[in-house]
Amino acid sequence: MLPDDRQLTEDIDDFLGRAGNFPRSRPALHNTALTDPERLRARGADAHGAGGAVFGRLESGGEARAVFHRTPRGRPGLTPLSAEQARTLAPHLARPGHALSDVIADRRTAAAFAETWQRHTGAAPVPFWRTRLHRLGTLTPPQPCPQGRDRAAGEEDHEHVVRWCRELCVDVGEHVSVDAIDAGSWEDTRFADKHFTFWETPDGVPVSMAGATSMAGGMVRVDPVHTPAPLRRRGYAGAVTAEVSRAALTAGATDVVLFADLANPTSALYQRIGHVHVADFSGYRFP
Repeated sequence: MLPDDRQLTEDIDDFLGRAGNFPRSRPALHNTALTDPERLRARGADAHGAGGAVFGRLESGGEARAVFHRTPRGRPGLTPLSAEQARTLAPHLARPGHALSDVIADRRTAAAFAETWQRHTGAAPVPFWRTRLHRLGTLTPPQPCPQGRDRAAGEEDHEHVVRWCRELCVDVGEHVSVDAIDAGSWEDTRFADKHFTFWETPDGVPVSMAGATSMAGGMVRVDPVHTPAPLRRRGYAGAVTAEVSRAALTAGATDVVLFADLANPTSALYQRIGHVHVADFSGYRFP
């Protein structure tokens, strides 16, 4: 992969043009490759935090077969690679100027990349994330459904959304996002471009929340889902996730996906409302 640096670029438009329809060929599996570059392009190359992103592709027969991107914070996103492709990519990114903080990819790609990264840099990878990608099959709303209704969050709900996103990040140890929120840098978080929906009790009190990406290549990713600890195990998260999934289908999405933390026993609720296993993903941090 990447036989020379000419296949690495910081030009988002060039990357998206040359990648062609490859990211859309498997929208569920390529969901971050669909959303991350588009988010960076929307912010603009000169926007705070948008500069410094790097993009790459693997070509065969003049067509893209895999794509790669590294965010300004040094986190690479990889579409599935063979072990040999992953081991060939790592040395190119181990060169000066291509610092990486960690890698997240499907389990085999991430493991092969981390192994090679250690061999070339001496940095021992530390596993920090295990999750399962799901894609919505047949939507099955929870029964019985808790009392209440869904409501789209508006500008007047921004502080509430920020507070609950921070709670979620504290729960899962997502320190980068906590730091950004505490510094008043909401735009630097992974939540800033999401659309949020509340589940409310009959008297209008929000009790759970789900976010969703804008549609890209027919794909919508549900993220995040959060219910405050005192309100859990009452069906609220399943209800709001089902409604966000339904809204995505109504808007024309062909693939509605979400990641579920394997360490979280409540992730089984996604299967109950119709989401099916696609692939397992892993993350390795490079100290």
